[in-house]
Amino acid sequence: MDNDNNNKVLSEEQAHTNPVLAMRVEADSKLKEYLVEYVGTKLDSEEVTVNMVAEVLATDFPEFAFAYAEENFLRGYQQGLEDAQGLHHSFSEADNGTSK
Repeated sequence: MDNDNNNKVLSEEQAHTNPVLAMRVEADSKLKEYLVEYVGTKLDSEEVTVNMVAEVLATDFPEFAFAYAEENFLRGYQQGLEDAQGLHHSFSEADNGTSK
C-alpha cells in the first residue's frame, strides 16, 4: 500500500521553518505602518514579511533583538528545567509504587 500523504518525511530545515515569519505584515497600527514603511524602503520591497522586520530590527536595533532573544531563551530554559523536574518526580513515584 503506497500512502505518500501519510508517510511524508520532512527535512530538518522544513521542521524548523516557522510559517509566521513568512506572513505579510498588515499595517493596522501606527507602529506597524512605520515599521513596514521603514523596512520596505530599506529592503526595497513593497511586501514586507515578519522575517524582514525581524532581520532589520536585528541589524538596526541589536539591543532590542538581543534582549528579546535572551528573555525567550531564559523562559525556554526555565520550562525545560520544570519539565525535567516533573519527569524526575514521575520516575521516583513509579519506583516507589506510589504513582497515581
